[in-house]
Amino acid sequence: MVSWKGICFILLLFWGSFFGSIFMLGPFLPLMFVNPSWYRWISNRLVATWLTLPVALLETMFGVKVVITGDAFVPGERSVIIMNHRTRMDWMFLWNCLIRYSYLRLEKICLKASLKSVPGFGWAMQAAAYIFIHRKWKDDKNHFEDMIDYFCDIHEPLQLLIFPEGTDLTENSKARSNDFAEKNGLQKYEYVLHPRTTGFTFVVERLRKGKNLDAVHDITVAYPHNIPQTEKHLLHGNFPKEIHFHVHRHPVDTLPMSREDLQLWCHKRWEEKEERLRSFYQGEKTFSSTEQHVIPPCKSELRVLVVKLLSILYWTLFSPAMCLLIYLYSPIRWYFIVTIVIFVLQERIFGGLEIIELACYRLFHKQAHLNLKKNE
Repeated sequence: MVSWKGICFILLLFWGSFFGSIFMLGPFLPLMFVNPSWYRWISNRLVATWLTLPVALLETMFGVKVVITGDAFVPGERSVIIMNHRTRMDWMFLWNCLIRYSYLRLEKICLKASLKSVPGFGWAMQAAAYIFIHRKWKDDKNHFEDMIDYFCDIHEPLQLLIFPEGTDLTENSKARSNDFAEKNGLQKYEYVLHPRTTGFTFVVERLRKGKNLDAVHDITVAYPHNIPQTEKHLLHGNFPKEIHFHVHRHPVDTLPMSREDLQLWCHKRWEEKEERLRSFYQGEKTFSSTEQHVIPPCKSELRVLVVKLLSILYWTLFSPAMCLLIYLYSPIRWYFIVTIVIFVLQERIFGGLEIIELACYRLFHKQAHLNLKKNE
């Protein structure tokens, strides 16, 4: 049965992303055609303000408890984040970890391409330059390469979240994973799926080549009580009571250099996740308390609380205020309509804001190169 809590959660997130895309991100879209690097710097910070909202709602209004153990993060470092995919919402729940140990503006996510068409959410993800994939390496390789090279060229620090398993853990996906394991003489897993290493190794190699990688963060996520598998569970008010994150930080200079060894390294991490999660769910439902944080959170709990409260206040007032402006002023109504049309048409014609941003950067980069050659 649909819950009022679930409805409030979804509506607050949707209206925040919808009006935020139009009235916060929209005015800066022309900057993309003037200076893509400036546009990227501003967009990352604007999108990060919205990313605090689900964190604030989950913890402050719905009582979700977050427990983080392990190595934590070096604040602001550039990394690839690999995580087991227990539910379809893991990527959003991770923000509860990153708001304490990193900066939300740094995060980029690999997501399925169909999500970019969702009004509000999809528009903001495009503006954030998330990497949308079709889950077919033949189709995704060039796009991965273009986006990663762009981030390296503009010296944009990022923490790129990848789910090597490719999909969330369900009975069907586990059966397919175990069939694959049986055919290839591998161990069958109960708590994780066998990872697909092609995308992971490519991203690590490309970022390392572009000198834009400091570490790989291997995160294991677990839910000791209820597990909200899909968005539908959230709509029904089935929010997780607790979310546990265990972080292992691997500095880039400790990673294998060859692609084959990097693939084996990734498989080894998943073997460890299986054992760690087995101990978690069959034991006291907590990760090892003996592994203390090497690096403390970059934000105190008081600071995080202030951010959460300000986020709820801002986004609760923002959407009604924009509705009032639309109602009162004709120019705002026209801007509202025109911006929606632009968001819809650019995605259908060009493929998304991140594609246009990339094209603008190439144009400026090519022009700068030509000017340099003229001067020579």
